[in-house]
Amino acid sequence: MKRTRIFHSLQQRNFRIFFFGQLISLHGTWMQSVAQAWLVYRLTESGFMLGLTGTATLLPALIFGLFGGALADRFNRKKLLIVVQTLAMVQAVVLAVLTLAGWITPWLIVGMALLLGFVQAVETPIRQSFVAQLVPRETLHNAIGLNSSMFHLARFIGPATAGFLVAWFGEGVVFAINALSFLAVIVSLGFIRETPKPTESDASGKYQGFWAGLRFAAEHSLVGAALLTVALTSIFGSSIIILLPIYVAEIFNRGPQSLGWLMAMLGAGSLMAALSLAGRQNIFRLEKRIAAAGVSMAICLMLFSWNAMYGLALLILPVVGFAATSIYASSNALVQFAVPDPLRGRIMAIYTVCLHGMVSLGQLALGALADWTGAPLTVMLSATCLLATVGFTAMVMLRAAAAADNNSV
Repeated sequence: MKRTRIFHSLQQRNFRIFFFGQLISLHGTWMQSVAQAWLVYRLTESGFMLGLTGTATLLPALIFGLFGGALADRFNRKKLLIVVQTLAMVQAVVLAVLTLAGWITPWLIVGMALLLGFVQAVETPIRQSFVAQLVPRETLHNAIGLNSSMFHLARFIGPATAGFLVAWFGEGVVFAINALSFLAVIVSLGFIRETPKPTESDASGKYQGFWAGLRFAAEHSLVGAALLTVALTSIFGSSIIILLPIYVAEIFNRGPQSLGWLMAMLGAGSLMAALSLAGRQNIFRLEKRIAAAGVSMAICLMLFSWNAMYGLALLILPVVGFAATSIYASSNALVQFAVPDPLRGRIMAIYTVCLHGMVSLGQLALGALADWTGAPLTVMLSATCLLATVGFTAMVMLRAAAAADNNSV
């Protein structure tokens, strides 16, 4: 019965088509991410350049993420997704051609990463809010869990595949495969039947305006605390992914295949967390899950920071992935259930800023700090900050949830 509950949302035709199209495309996306990181480090051997490249991909979300949310609330989300997915495919084609032709340079990689970042800044809030159109409200948390599991299944398989392909064929082939993978999601969107956005009356006009989402988050303490927890986890927790090539090359003395396996282990843990959310009957007490995950993630990163054994790293990173996705996916579910649909795109844009935009700042800072203090000390400092800050926001979230429960009695 539980297996049936986990995959319940796949009974909805539109969501099923969207799910499998995205699944194929996301494998290519994760393959490109690993190949790009290895190419940058191979060309520069610089933690700062790794951080700068990661920042270039994610920083546009910090600046333009809210714009994508405004578009999602105003225009047809399906048509918008087709446009932005096509633009992402063009970026992958150009990156593949530059690499295969031998014209690629570190600064060209940064430029192409920045271009992809602009596309993803607009695409992510549109995609997140589009999911709510494809399933009934009562199964929304299941769809969010499955959507996250799709992302992390690709995160598990894609990096391991990329490590093998980079070692045997080079980074350019991986970029070309990613370009082809976008056809799957573009075609799948074409098969989805038009689904009108749910409507809610707004006679007061309180949902109007570019900044309405920020006002809602500020007034809704549980939503605000969940979004802040996502932001802090992104800055101090997920940003350490950018330092994995340094661990592989300098501490573990291994090559790109080992980097792929480390990324895959993160993805495996994340996949289990997403499926765990999908298997829940409801969203009650998710704030406790978020609090426990924040503490667990910080402790595991502390253990990882000074570890010099590759085998132990393979055991630690799945727990890190499980904790991170427990925070992100559970916060996503809490926020999506609390937000009215006329604001959904703008609220999910804030979620995107907290998730991707803050990772960009963290990656740049941690990459530069690693060049100065070394990767182990950088990860330890980051984990310590994560424990202190997420511990505080978790208490705020638990109090807000308790207050909401008392008001409902």
